[in-house]
Amino acid sequence: MKDITIDWALRATWQAVTRVYNEQAKEYDSSMAVGFTLLSIDPKTGTPSTALGPKMGMEATSLSRIIKNMETRGLIEKKPNPNDGRGVLIHLTPFGTEMRTRSKDVVLRFNEVVSQVVEKEDLQGFFKTIDAINQLINDKKIYTKTTN
Repeated sequence: MKDITIDWALRATWQAVTRVYNEQAKEYDSSMAVGFTLLSIDPKTGTPSTALGPKMGMEATSLSRIIKNMETRGLIEKKPNPNDGRGVLIHLTPFGTEMRTRSKDVVLRFNEVVSQVVEKEDLQGFFKTIDAINQLINDKKIYTKTTN
């Protein structure tokens, strides 16, 4: 077996997952990014536009293009935030709610199939490893500045 690095395995796997999700989304003239955004919007109360980027781990500039596209397609609508006169809440339209359900079904199917093939203990180890990697990154323990 060829030696691979952790980052290569993560990147290659995520690219494969992205490809599978985009193939599914294409059937609905959509994309994984739109599906992920739909899943990040609270279907009952809406989500503040300023909270959406951090919730998704995206920069505001990338997200604003997705939001504009979703609004044009009739998936979402913006409404004033009653708790913050300057803020805007992103709400799903009925079409957006329908597409959110489809996105959720795609994600649940992915998880179901993987869970049927991968042993429960292996999945627990996977999540433990992912948590450890995220903690190392959040604690800035991988790359530290050293002084001479």
